[in-house]
Amino acid sequence: MEEEIKSEFNNCSFSIEEDDQILPTLLTYCINYKLSPLDLASSWEAYYLSSQLTGSVVKNAHLDGFLLHLQNEAKEKLNKEETNVYSSNDIDILIHNGSGGPDEAIQNSPSSRNQRLSFDVSTPQTNGKSQSGKDLGASANRLTPFGQRTAKFSPHFVFNSALNGANELTNQEINNSDEDEIIRRVRPGQKCSLSVISSQPQSGCRFMYDRTENRFNFLENRIRKSTGMFTRSGLYGELADATVASEEEIFAVGLVACDAEGHLNDKSVLLQCSAEHSCGQRVRLDLHNVTKFSLFPGQVVGIQGRNPSGHYFVASKVFDSLPSPNDIVHPPAKKQARPIEDAPSTSSSSRVLSAIIASGPFTTSDNLLFEPLQELLAYARRKEPQLLILMGPFVDSEHPNIKKGTVDRIFRDIFLVEIISRLQDFTQYMGSNTHVILLPSIRDAHHDFVFPQASFDLNLLEDSRYQVDYITPLANPSSFSANEIIFGCCTVDVLKQLSGEEISRNPPNELSDRIGILATHLLKQQSFYPLYPPAIGVPLDFSLAPEALKIPSFPDILLLPSDLAPFIKVLSIGNEDEGAIKTMCVNPGRLAKGIGGGTFLELHYNGQIEKTNASIIRI
Repeated sequence: MEEEIKSEFNNCSFSIEEDDQILPTLLTYCINYKLSPLDLASSWEAYYLSSQLTGSVVKNAHLDGFLLHLQNEAKEKLNKEETNVYSSNDIDILIHNGSGGPDEAIQNSPSSRNQRLSFDVSTPQTNGKSQSGKDLGASANRLTPFGQRTAKFSPHFVFNSALNGANELTNQEINNSDEDEIIRRVRPGQKCSLSVISSQPQSGCRFMYDRTENRFNFLENRIRKSTGMFTRSGLYGELADATVASEEEIFAVGLVACDAEGHLNDKSVLLQCSAEHSCGQRVRLDLHNVTKFSLFPGQVVGIQGRNPSGHYFVASKVFDSLPSPNDIVHPPAKKQARPIEDAPSTSSSSRVLSAIIASGPFTTSDNLLFEPLQELLAYARRKEPQLLILMGPFVDSEHPNIKKGTVDRIFRDIFLVEIISRLQDFTQYMGSNTHVILLPSIRDAHHDFVFPQASFDLNLLEDSRYQVDYITPLANPSSFSANEIIFGCCTVDVLKQLSGEEISRNPPNELSDRIGILATHLLKQQSFYPLYPPAIGVPLDFSLAPEALKIPSFPDILLLPSDLAPFIKVLSIGNEDEGAIKTMCVNPGRLAKGIGGGTFLELHYNGQIEKTNASIIRI
């Protein structure tokens, strides 16, 4: 077939450069887009003319642009197939002619059958089952790279795999959408109780009003809080000023800073002390005597050492800002998010929950069809979880079509039509058995670009068609409780940003879990975003940050979506002998990656982490 491709290009007066990669790539294009060699050559000629290329040689540098051209052709073909223009005669045939009669042959013709199929798919349903039985993008799936993938819903990683046998779902069960609706409705479902612990700021809040005073108070309060915790423990001696020369070994608390712009290194570490003990002065840290540490800008730490000259503090030990278990307070829920009718009361012995958790983007980079979201909702309909947690971005500002400005709808309309309307169909189909949680992202093009970020205000929806029953929007970040299982969520990629700023040292031959250490920093600092200064692109508002970024209680499950590899880890705070506190930290990955599918998380929490089963699944 490669020879046929080469021959057709020669017939069109084009030659292919001598490169081992060009012909196999063109062959791949033929297979993926179901083109004959002649069709491929014709498409190349159209691309050649539209791009105003010079020369008649097909080069490797041209292939990326040619691929984009083929994708656009496929989308145009899809739009033509899904768009039907009916004349008055066509409408009369569809409405008045039933079975039998002379016009039956016309109705049963191939073209009319395709028209009726497309007409039925695009017509809104009102029985709560639109987009719930079969995927509306099924016809489009065969034309997109996402739809042509083969390994669907395959496990990527399984936590507690011995408990996973009862939770497996075969592809045959996924694709079978003929389950009796009456049986599903009659079967009793286990509802979950839901309450919000912390979700700030509130919708409609003012932002971009922070001042230098807000920044100072934010950092100073963090240092003071950690200083009080170290002092109350009584394990570190009397607190001293690290900036004053002293031959004796002292203990000080301060905030890690860098001496210049750029990344932190072991020669550029400064310790900024509190205004109360040292008027906010900074002193350079000498870490050559410390065998183990993990530091990043903005981290509050305890330092033990001495300052012989007044210019360098020679550290002997570095302590994370680690709270003692006695200082941990689990506050009661501050407000009820949305009462679930007839929700059973829960106790510590009944902390059981099934959940599906996914993070955006929810559509592939080559279109705005939101196929991954459609398939995720179809999977959730089959598994019937008690909780569906969706974390942004929903309308991704990094999507190529949005960045180029080639979309013909406003961003809020995309959110309402592609996200809210699908969730409305999903909740109508599931009833009160499944509750949906929505968290925004700073990458959401239709939402406020600020962090911390208020929740989506669904109460302002003017269109009565978009109902929000059993859908609860929360702020970014936020904490909530479901069946007394505490969740903490933050959609900013804090793990990736910390990994770029953190420096560490470990004893020789000691293995360390770097991602686990980075995630543990959030718990030890009791902050969803302890990094300071914030990473480029994070619009941190210090007038909103003090309360919103604080982790009010240690979560049972910490959700940190990231571009890093998906993972499920158990974080342990404290000594095992003294009853360490354990938290399950999860990065579900991105639901869509490029033009293909990504991953999501399926969780079955059973009272404690040791009995919990969780799977990261490729969509």
